[in-house]
Amino acid sequence: MERAVQRGLARRQAEPVRQMGVDEKALRKGHNYLTLVNDLERGRVLYVAEERKQSSLDGFWGTLTQEQMASIEAVAMNMWDPFIASVEAHVPDAAKKMVFDKFHVAQHLGEAVDQVRRKESKRLKAGGDDRLTGTRYDWLRSRAAMEPRDRREFDALRRSGLKTARAWALKETAMALYSYIYERPARKHFRWWQNWVLRSRLQPMIAVARMLRQRFDNIITYLHHQCGQRIDQRQDTVGEVHRARLPQQAELHPCHLFPLRRPRSGAATH
Repeated sequence: MERAVQRGLARRQAEPVRQMGVDEKALRKGHNYLTLVNDLERGRVLYVAEERKQSSLDGFWGTLTQEQMASIEAVAMNMWDPFIASVEAHVPDAAKKMVFDKFHVAQHLGEAVDQVRRKESKRLKAGGDDRLTGTRYDWLRSRAAMEPRDRREFDALRRSGLKTARAWALKETAMALYSYIYERPARKHFRWWQNWVLRSRLQPMIAVARMLRQRFDNIITYLHHQCGQRIDQRQDTVGEVHRARLPQQAELHPCHLFPLRRPRSGAATH
């Protein structure tokens, strides 16, 4: 048994680790975290450390051989500064290899939409309007996954002119970025989207747009590294699969983005 384990470890040390995912896992509700590193190609956990500090991830790089370090092509991760600092300090050409995956981008956008919803719901309820009460997850899940009745109710909300509906449309339009294959049209899409966000005057969405602009080069690396499927469905130590819950390209249609249509000439904007 011991020899088999030693052979397995030796084989693992000799294997290239081309695409890896760095993530954090909350042990329980609160601030207790683990740092996880996964081999995205083979679907296995490579490393677990306490907390989510730079030092938590720093300890991983010493477990790799020089050949394995040189074989790294992509590191999928969130926009957590300590993780970024660790990758930049240890991985050669880190700027070209860090990939801010769409699961975490969607997470930031979803949180911004919910901030808009909470503020608007409070204002509406003060006037006796409870349309947004209990709709938090409707704005986060895929429209295509809804039951027909729920979809009809949601579509009525989307066309209501609410600020939350505009924030949702901005989120969906942003995530269409990941349907592109080539960098140039993807960058053009992002610039167009960013202009719409600024015109929306929705502060939570504007804050996310500015954050994404600062790190856009590491978002666009997603298109260069053909590891999207592995990134979107990476498995952690407790068997959870992180899924982006995003609509596929075929699900996006102009009618779905109704709140983003340009106002007619002379029409007032809100």
